[in-house]
Amino acid sequence: MDTLLALKPLLTALVLPTASGLLLMALVLLWVWRRHAHKRPSSVHLPVAGGLLVCAGLWLLSCPAVALWLSLHLLPQVKPTTPEALLRHKVQAIVVLGGGVEQHAPEYEGPNLPPDSMARLLYGMHLAQTTHLPLGYTGGVGWAGAPDQTPEAQVAAHVLARLHGPALRWQESLSRDTRENAQLTAALLRQDGVQRIALVTHAWHMPRSVRQFEAAGLDVTPAPMGYVHSDLQPLLQWLPNAFALRDSSWILREWLGLRLT
Repeated sequence: MDTLLALKPLLTALVLPTASGLLLMALVLLWVWRRHAHKRPSSVHLPVAGGLLVCAGLWLLSCPAVALWLSLHLLPQVKPTTPEALLRHKVQAIVVLGGGVEQHAPEYEGPNLPPDSMARLLYGMHLAQTTHLPLGYTGGVGWAGAPDQTPEAQVAAHVLARLHGPALRWQESLSRDTRENAQLTAALLRQDGVQRIALVTHAWHMPRSVRQFEAAGLDVTPAPMGYVHSDLQPLLQWLPNAFALRDSSWILREWLGLRLT
């Protein structure tokens, strides 16, 4: 089972209709054409049509307008929360869900959190400081990570110390994906009698994360951040950029994950 799960990053990249998936489609079409071109010269139209399809798909998925549409129509919508709302819900702890590690950050002479993981940590730190609730972080080494990679929760603890933020009450550093994040964090929190948590992660990642953490037996109050949005004028939202392609990839991955879990 672990061998199959270790292939998740590769399979996800190939299955989803994002950059890797569309390029794989183009290669398949080219291979089919090369096999049949000598038999049917008219089959030259196949790779041309496929190439145009790939270009159109990449263009659309790279447009902020399309990323916004996908976010609104493919995923359940989660409203933002406030520190006051967390206290009303009698939340006992803030749990930040990890999002990856930058293993070699030369400016810090060691591992660091990349921007998306850092944004989650900073919002969790804000909630912990304003509510005076204890803070936990869940994240080990993902399936795509190198064996010698520093567990993400340990990196988060170092970052908080560098920022003079609150210390982590809980560090879950063995998980490899969201399901294990939930299961191992729940087991860790139960040792301290914690049942009700505020879960911090990106808004597009929240529906699947809540499902996993509730399945692990926790009462979850979503504390989403990092919503997909665009500050561009409407017309400019149809011009492609790398950030929109990244957002589209995330959304499609979560959409698929919701249907497979």
